[in-house]
Amino acid sequence: MLIFRALSYRNYRLFFFGQSISLIGSWMQQIAVTWLVYRMTQSPFLLGVVGFLGTIPSFLLTPFAGVLSDRLSRYRILLVTQVVSMIQALALAGLVLTGLSSVWPVLLLTLILGCVNAVDMPARHAFVSDMVEHKEDLGYVIAMNSALFNFARLVGPSLAGFLIAWSGEGMCFLINGLSYLAVIAALLSMNLPGVQPSNDNPGVLREFREGVTYVFRDRKIRAILLLMALCGILGIPYVTVMPVFARDVLHGGPRVLGLLMSALGAGALAGAIYFASKHSHKGLMCLIPLALAVIGLGYVGLFWCRSMPLALFFMFVIGIGMVIHFAASNTEIQTVVEDSKRGRVVSLLIFSVMGMLPFGSLLAGALVDMLGIERVFLMGGMGCLVGAGFFIRTMRQEIKRSI
Repeated sequence: MLIFRALSYRNYRLFFFGQSISLIGSWMQQIAVTWLVYRMTQSPFLLGVVGFLGTIPSFLLTPFAGVLSDRLSRYRILLVTQVVSMIQALALAGLVLTGLSSVWPVLLLTLILGCVNAVDMPARHAFVSDMVEHKEDLGYVIAMNSALFNFARLVGPSLAGFLIAWSGEGMCFLINGLSYLAVIAALLSMNLPGVQPSNDNPGVLREFREGVTYVFRDRKIRAILLLMALCGILGIPYVTVMPVFARDVLHGGPRVLGLLMSALGAGALAGAIYFASKHSHKGLMCLIPLALAVIGLGYVGLFWCRSMPLALFFMFVIGIGMVIHFAASNTEIQTVVEDSKRGRVVSLLIFSVMGMLPFGSLLAGALVDMLGIERVFLMGGMGCLVGAGFFIRTMRQEIKRSI
């Protein structure tokens, strides 16, 4: 099957199986952190603060991290970020398992992990091209990465929900910390003789400006990044306040939250498998806005939803839209970008989503306090639908050429 073509590369196989373990632990930690903060504070606004602290470093650091991933060894950057992430998770586990009484250490460690992720993500996404010899297979590898990420999103939250109910949040953090050993071992087992960082040294700010100029001179790339920024504000951050929906609307606890997030992951996994199974990656400019519209329809459905089966269905729909939107945008951009600027362009791609998440998370938390979670879902869904329609209208010629 085409979806497994990516696994023909040895280095990517190592990366895939190492990440498959580590990402499950990461999703367990993400669910455990949100539930821990909500259990300790009962504050939707502080849930938004957690999302803000975990993502604001992406707004500040990711574009410059892209410069570093073009100048330094992406392989070594990833080794460092994985080790520091492991230390962060184990520190969080130690605090919770020994009787944490204040939420502020959790917020501080969340900020630290956000800084690590801001450096890790551009290097990790650009590192994909270093593991693939034939660039025509890049789309399949990106899709396989999406399938891997969302398989972890399917499994991790369910495990976290049951583990929290059984033994508390601390075990989720401990398991996540230990899971990083898998990806560290995979990286150490790789052989990348042909990968060389850039020796050119014109200065970080100059390289950053070159990357921004390169992106915004291309009308297509500029439009894709702006649409992804809209998704980063209105589409993705509302997942942060899902504990409120699980408790106040569905009248459930951590297990319900875990099931909701697993439904999101199941939809995302289905979307990733669909995308990876496509015989051709033509027509992505049409698929990008349609996927965002699917996200919007899912949130509009949650506005009306009061039953668990319907909630799981709409979360499944949102998951499909999210992964296809990002995978299609990522593939469309990475297939045209110059290798010498790949790290910077990928960092701006990630920045367009992750850089907007802190503001979207704060906005979601504040609006839930004022308006209620259902109305917030409706506003986000309608915003996604309007954005998709505007993209189709303004990029009509590019969409026709891509089909």
